[in-house]
Amino acid sequence: MRLAASYISVFILTLAATLFCEAIRPYVSPTNMVMVYLVAVVLASLWLGRKQAILTAALGVLAFDFFFVPPRLTFNVTDKEYLITFLGLFGVGVIISTLVTNVQDRAEKLKEREAETASLYRLSRDLAIAADKPSVLFSIVKNVEESMDANAALFLADGEKLGVAAASNDWDVDPEAEKIAQWSFKSLRSAGAGTSTFPMSKMLFMPLQVLGIPLGVLGINFNTEPHNRFEQMRHLLEAFSTQSALALERVRLSQQAEHAQILKARENLERALLNSVSHDLRTPLVTITGVLSTIRDEENHLSEKSRHDLVDTAWEEAGRLNRFVGNLLDMTRLEAGELRLKLETCDVQDLVGCSLASVEHRLGARSVDVQLPSELLLARMDLVLMTQVLVNLIDNALKYSPPESPIEITARSDNKQLTIEVADRGPGIPAHDLVHIFDKFYRISVPEGISGTGLGLSICKGIVEAHGGKIHAENRICGGLKFVVQLPQEGERDA
Repeated sequence: MRLAASYISVFILTLAATLFCEAIRPYVSPTNMVMVYLVAVVLASLWLGRKQAILTAALGVLAFDFFFVPPRLTFNVTDKEYLITFLGLFGVGVIISTLVTNVQDRAEKLKEREAETASLYRLSRDLAIAADKPSVLFSIVKNVEESMDANAALFLADGEKLGVAAASNDWDVDPEAEKIAQWSFKSLRSAGAGTSTFPMSKMLFMPLQVLGIPLGVLGINFNTEPHNRFEQMRHLLEAFSTQSALALERVRLSQQAEHAQILKARENLERALLNSVSHDLRTPLVTITGVLSTIRDEENHLSEKSRHDLVDTAWEEAGRLNRFVGNLLDMTRLEAGELRLKLETCDVQDLVGCSLASVEHRLGARSVDVQLPSELLLARMDLVLMTQVLVNLIDNALKYSPPESPIEITARSDNKQLTIEVADRGPGIPAHDLVHIFDKFYRISVPEGISGTGLGLSICKGIVEAHGGKIHAENRICGGLKFVVQLPQEGERDA
């Protein structure tokens, strides 16, 4: 219909040019009327196409000869010079139509190339910001829909089979389509509409591959003229499939790198745990075994005081071993998310009292300066777990401060949060270590000879954060280290 309409338009243009020439015939010579027919040829080139413009030039020569060249209303030509005019009109018409058509073709190709470039830019931009596989799949399907006026589906490999990983809402699940996609995946060749393989299909399937390794298949269902779109958009389709394959490969490599980092971190953790266990578990066991061996083999040769000293040593080492195993179990519970808080309203004085009672045998002659306000300081907490936090902080102060220096425990409240501080008069911690002391198995290098697993402070952080609070450490201006625990009080927690 459109073709027939274009040829009808040729006759209308020729008729319009003839009528116009008839109107101006009394005022101009016949030769000048040739320009009117040339204008009709140019208009036909712009609006209708090259073939229609050549037909317009031919009809213009005939109309000019019949209506305006003497003798009029015949095709006889008395003046042979008009033959040159006829040839000029037809030749110039053909040349003009050819030039105009070439310009239009170039403009159309530039327009198509611009559209392809814009489509590839949008796809590259969306794929660049896609951080995971679902985002990449969504970006590919969305860009195919917007750039190609089509529905899309992504078939990804699951072993030797393909499965639809993402698809447009209007994508029809068709067993025949899955069969063609499987063939395209195995052969690494395009198949479906517009190709030589399964040409009767309404869908086009393009393999996604990187370095000859198949990743999946991109299925496209064009909404218009499916059998002509493949050749028209071959370069764009190939670029889309290449970009999509590279994005999927990037995500796969990123996941592999992340998995490798996790494995490396796990290996480092296992190595640190093994080193810690080999030293901190073996040392107390050796000590306890040695004490028991001495008491058993030399029972009749030991004085009462020596026997008591050996028993006390074994007792201390057993307590150390018990704390070490307890820390490991607590860390396991924290990492597994199995820590369950038994919250109740507690007074800070009870918390500090329970903590000091737990470390009383390790304090010896060490003085502890407790500064608590006269009024009650209440907060919702798990008393057992928070006691463990305070015990770990006090134990850390005992290890890293001189035996004759005091330990200071203070508490205060601003009606929003409860703040508990445990401070010592030790050497403090280098600034670069402050941000790491709550990491698992992290221990500072000085002072030397201090035993520990590097788990105590990490457990403190986990318990405090489970209460919705915060914990941090800071060096004191006057020397020493201070741990600050902040817990939300009832009103703040409810808010």
